[in-house]
Amino acid sequence: MKDDDMDRILLKQDDILPSSGFTASVMEAVRREASAPPPIPFPWKRALPVLLLAGVALVLMLVVGVVVIAQSSKQSLAPQVAVSWPSMLPFLPQGALGTAVGWTALALLLAFVSVKGSMRLAAPRV
Repeated sequence: MKDDDMDRILLKQDDILPSSGFTASVMEAVRREASAPPPIPFPWKRALPVLLLAGVALVLMLVVGVVVIAQSSKQSLAPQVAVSWPSMLPFLPQGALGTAVGWTALALLLAFVSVKGSMRLAAPRV
Protein backbone atom coordinates (compact mmCIF):
# COMPACT_ATOMS: atom_id res chain seq x y z
CA MET A 1 0.00 0.00 0.00
CA LYS A 2 1.08 3.48 -0.77
CA ASP A 3 0.64 6.51 1.41
CA ASP A 4 -1.95 7.93 -0.95
CA ASP A 5 -4.09 4.81 -0.66
CA MET A 6 -3.83 4.90 3.15
CA ASP A 7 -4.79 8.57 3.28
CA ARG A 8 -7.76 7.97 0.99
CA ILE A 9 -9.00 5.11 3.18
CA LEU A 10 -8.56 7.06 6.41
CA LEU A 11 -10.19 10.22 5.08
CA LYS A 12 -13.26 8.37 3.89
CA GLN A 13 -16.00 8.77 6.53
CA ASP A 14 -18.72 6.17 6.53
CA ASP A 15 -21.67 6.48 8.83
CA ILE A 16 -21.72 3.73 11.44
CA LEU A 17 -25.25 2.56 12.10
CA PRO A 18 -26.21 0.19 14.90
CA SER A 19 -27.95 -3.03 14.01
CA SER A 20 -31.71 -3.12 14.14
CA GLY A 21 -33.04 -3.41 17.68
CA PHE A 22 -29.71 -2.54 19.32
CA THR A 23 -30.92 0.74 20.80
CA ALA A 24 -34.12 -0.84 22.08
CA SER A 25 -32.24 -3.74 23.71
CA VAL A 26 -29.77 -1.36 25.38
CA MET A 27 -32.56 0.84 26.72
CA GLU A 28 -34.43 -2.24 27.99
CA ALA A 29 -31.28 -3.37 29.85
CA VAL A 30 -30.89 0.12 31.34
CA ARG A 31 -34.51 0.14 32.51
CA ARG A 32 -34.15 -3.35 33.97
CA GLU A 33 -31.02 -2.31 35.93
CA ALA A 34 -32.72 0.87 37.16
CA SER A 35 -35.76 -1.02 38.41
CA ALA A 36 -33.74 -3.75 40.17
CA PRO A 37 -33.76 -3.60 43.98
CA PRO A 38 -30.59 -2.34 45.65
CA PRO A 39 -28.10 -4.98 46.79
CA ILE A 40 -28.38 -6.33 50.31
CA PRO A 41 -26.03 -4.35 52.57
CA PHE A 42 -23.44 -6.17 54.63
CA PRO A 43 -24.59 -6.51 58.29
CA TRP A 44 -21.79 -4.46 59.85
CA LYS A 45 -23.79 -3.96 63.06
CA ARG A 46 -23.66 -7.72 63.66
CA ALA A 47 -20.16 -8.35 62.32
CA LEU A 48 -18.33 -5.48 64.03
CA PRO A 49 -18.55 -6.87 67.61
CA VAL A 50 -17.25 -10.24 66.41
CA LEU A 51 -14.37 -8.59 64.54
CA LEU A 52 -13.51 -6.46 67.57
CA LEU A 53 -13.63 -9.50 69.85
CA ALA A 54 -11.39 -11.43 67.45
CA GLY A 55 -8.93 -8.53 67.41
CA VAL A 56 -8.86 -8.33 71.20
CA ALA A 57 -8.37 -12.12 71.41
CA LEU A 58 -5.51 -11.95 68.91
CA VAL A 59 -3.78 -9.16 70.83
CA LEU A 60 -4.32 -11.03 74.10
CA MET A 61 -2.84 -14.20 72.61
CA LEU A 62 0.19 -12.28 71.37
CA VAL A 63 0.73 -10.69 74.79
CA VAL A 64 0.34 -14.04 76.57
CA GLY A 65 2.72 -15.64 74.06
CA VAL A 66 5.38 -13.00 74.70
CA VAL A 67 4.96 -13.37 78.47
CA VAL A 68 5.18 -17.18 78.26
CA ILE A 69 8.31 -16.99 76.10
CA ALA A 70 9.88 -14.51 78.49
CA GLN A 71 9.07 -16.68 81.51
CA SER A 72 10.15 -19.92 79.83
CA SER A 73 13.62 -18.51 79.27
CA LYS A 74 13.91 -17.92 83.03
CA GLN A 75 12.32 -21.10 84.37
CA SER A 76 10.59 -24.30 83.36
CA LEU A 77 6.95 -23.82 82.34
CA ALA A 78 5.63 -27.26 83.34
CA PRO A 79 5.37 -26.69 87.12
CA GLN A 80 3.55 -23.39 86.62
CA VAL A 81 0.85 -24.95 84.41
CA ALA A 82 0.41 -27.94 86.73
CA VAL A 83 0.01 -25.66 89.76
CA SER A 84 -2.44 -23.29 88.07
CA TRP A 85 -4.94 -25.98 87.00
CA PRO A 86 -6.19 -26.92 90.49
CA SER A 87 -7.05 -23.33 91.30
CA MET A 88 -8.87 -22.82 87.98
CA LEU A 89 -10.76 -26.12 87.72
CA PRO A 90 -11.04 -27.75 91.16
CA PHE A 91 -13.52 -30.45 90.02
CA LEU A 92 -11.04 -32.07 87.60
CA PRO A 93 -8.66 -34.87 88.63
CA GLN A 94 -5.05 -33.92 89.32
CA GLY A 95 -1.96 -34.85 87.34
CA ALA A 96 -1.52 -35.56 83.63
CA LEU A 97 -5.06 -36.91 83.28
CA GLY A 98 -6.48 -33.73 84.79
CA THR A 99 -4.54 -31.56 82.37
CA ALA A 100 -5.75 -33.61 79.40
CA VAL A 101 -9.34 -33.52 80.64
CA GLY A 102 -9.09 -29.77 81.20
CA TRP A 103 -7.82 -29.06 77.70
CA THR A 104 -10.43 -31.38 76.20
CA ALA A 105 -13.21 -29.67 78.18
CA LEU A 106 -11.96 -26.26 77.08
CA ALA A 107 -11.82 -27.35 73.42
CA LEU A 108 -15.34 -28.80 73.59
CA LEU A 109 -16.67 -25.67 75.25
CA LEU A 110 -15.09 -23.41 72.62
CA ALA A 111 -16.43 -25.62 69.80
CA PHE A 112 -19.93 -25.56 71.32
CA VAL A 113 -19.89 -21.78 71.74
CA SER A 114 -18.68 -21.20 68.17
CA VAL A 115 -21.27 -23.54 66.65
CA LYS A 116 -24.12 -22.03 68.67
CA GLY A 117 -22.93 -18.51 67.82
CA SER A 118 -22.78 -19.25 64.10
CA MET A 119 -26.17 -20.93 64.16
CA ARG A 120 -27.65 -17.91 65.91
CA LEU A 121 -26.10 -15.49 63.41
CA ALA A 122 -27.15 -17.58 60.40
CA ALA A 123 -30.70 -18.32 61.59
CA PRO A 124 -33.42 -16.55 59.59
CA ARG A 125 -35.19 -13.74 61.38
CA VAL A 126 -38.90 -14.34 61.89
